[in-house]
Amino acid sequence: MFAQSYEPLPQISVEDFAEYLAQRQDHPGVVAPLQLLDVREPQEVAIAHLEGFVNLPLSQFEAWSGQVLAQLDPDTETIVMCHHGIRSAHMCQWLAHQGFTHVKNLAGGIAAYAIRVDPSIPQY
Repeated sequence: MFAQSYEPLPQISVEDFAEYLAQRQDHPGVVAPLQLLDVREPQEVAIAHLEGFVNLPLSQFEAWSGQVLAQLDPDTETIVMCHHGIRSAHMCQWLAHQGFTHVKNLAGGIAAYAIRVDPSIPQY
């Protein structure tokens, strides 16, 4: 599915991401568009999720990959999340190869977010 690549992968820490979201909420009229992707399985999203993320499960890659450029803007900042940051890293690299120019991996995924930012999010 994904080719092995050794290109540097832009990441955002969960703390910086939370701060970034807070700033966007404080200044809604002056922020650039943002795309949020969650590549976990639907049953994982049912356990723990963050608002605003679109779910594109990697297990269903063949079903949605051909439509990704119709669904998402390759020039819009895109943050990708999974459970621990591994699957989302693969997705970030794939998106970059599709021409996405502002892709970041949420380092540590929702697990790190639940531990370091919002302990009310269930861990699994």
